[in-house]
Amino acid sequence: MCGIVGVVSNAPVNQLIYDALLLLQHRGQDAAGIATQQERKFFMHKAKGMVRDVFRTRNMRALPGNCGLGQVRYPTAGNAYSEEEAQPFYVNAPFGIVLVHNGNLTNAQALKAEVFLTDHRHINTESDSEVLLNVLAHELDKATRGLPLKPEDVFAAVRQVHRRVRGSYAVIAMIAGHGLLAFRDPFGIRPLCMGTSPGTVMLASESVALEGTAHKLERNVEPGEAIFVDLQGTVHAQQCADSSKKFPCIFEFVYLARPDSVLDGISVYQARLNLGESLAKRVVSTVPPNEIDVVIPIPESSRPSATRLAHLLGIPYREGFVKNRYVGRTFIMPGQAAREKSVRQKLNAIGSEFKGRNVLLVDDSIVRGTTSREIVQMARDAGANKVYLASAAPPVRYPNVYGIDMPTKDELVAHDRSVEQIREIIGCDALIYQDVDAMKKAIGSLNPQLAGFDASCFDGVYVTGDITSDDIARMNQQRVGAQEGEEDTSRLALPNAQEV
Repeated sequence: MCGIVGVVSNAPVNQLIYDALLLLQHRGQDAAGIATQQERKFFMHKAKGMVRDVFRTRNMRALPGNCGLGQVRYPTAGNAYSEEEAQPFYVNAPFGIVLVHNGNLTNAQALKAEVFLTDHRHINTESDSEVLLNVLAHELDKATRGLPLKPEDVFAAVRQVHRRVRGSYAVIAMIAGHGLLAFRDPFGIRPLCMGTSPGTVMLASESVALEGTAHKLERNVEPGEAIFVDLQGTVHAQQCADSSKKFPCIFEFVYLARPDSVLDGISVYQARLNLGESLAKRVVSTVPPNEIDVVIPIPESSRPSATRLAHLLGIPYREGFVKNRYVGRTFIMPGQAAREKSVRQKLNAIGSEFKGRNVLLVDDSIVRGTTSREIVQMARDAGANKVYLASAAPPVRYPNVYGIDMPTKDELVAHDRSVEQIREIIGCDALIYQDVDAMKKAIGSLNPQLAGFDASCFDGVYVTGDITSDDIARMNQQRVGAQEGEEDTSRLALPNAQEV
């Protein structure tokens, strides 16, 4: 999962892209990059780190031009420790193309061989995004055959990309001297939307990047659709997939996206309120409300669900944990002791909210269970009488292959375990999970036009229909992990790490 943005304007875009990336920082903290275009020349700066650390005044001055794009990176495949794999990626032919990508190609290995043997193009990194860029470049070259580029050539190239590429991909590419191209995979797994302001067209992963930079959200890029914005700001659009269905990733609504975003016509905040409502019904069937004294969220993204649940059950809602926003992100660390110490550095319990009470903790999801176990123990240490834990999402039982750095199945606390077995591992007095169908209904009711969701980490159904157990094993081998002494950039290492 990454955050991407692209802009065509009648004014310099470097500051605008920087501001948009800050609004998308929650989608990736590993690396950041911006590329701009002036006349036919590209200017680019990218490096590992947060947006505010990567770009200094001298870097911004070196990014002139009225067209550009940027990305915040969250690595799921390839080498997270290589500066070369920070995006954007660049190829010089045809025309000169710079690309940013959010998602994960499931046939990247086969494509890489195909690009080398058949397309005669060179891939220099382990990144699937560079493979995607070269496939697009090859198809653009075939579509134009040395002639001037027209919008219909761009759409013909994207049509061929859809036929060759599998997996999830939201893409923004800049074509030197021509404009900005954006397209989305035929299932719309990863989000992408378009907004405008006077003299400017912007495309971004989430609507918050548009609204936070004074742009009006116009619409989503539809699954399989391509949008080409020429340098004069004229928007051309065409459906380029042979068939398309809207199956957005449901984990975007559960956890990944900012609550103030609207994705595919669904308010993320309202989706989380709805999850709290359906979770309340599950709680009642497990723990009588009169045995719960207080509802406490685990910061940050579980708050809407927790407030809705508490209201419906008539139980006081309280803030029991304070998050230290100035400590580095809590990631997977070498050794369980180091990991637990870091959780306690990030979260601190307010003892008066726990002492002598039966507490219902609400989390957005439970992945490995290590953090949940430590937080339950923190509640007990603060004097809680009983500690119940409710998850606004169902058990995470399967790996994700579409761009979320889920652990391998053996690392998932819910894989091949019953709820009672999970409860014993976490150490709570009762464990309540959301139901898969209830989750889909709670969120899907907000936009009946959706065909469904990719909920593969919950139900094991991979919507692209091309995933085998061998594919998952191969992707696990390629998965980015922590090296000794290094921070793991997985956002799922600490649930609720919504703000940085």
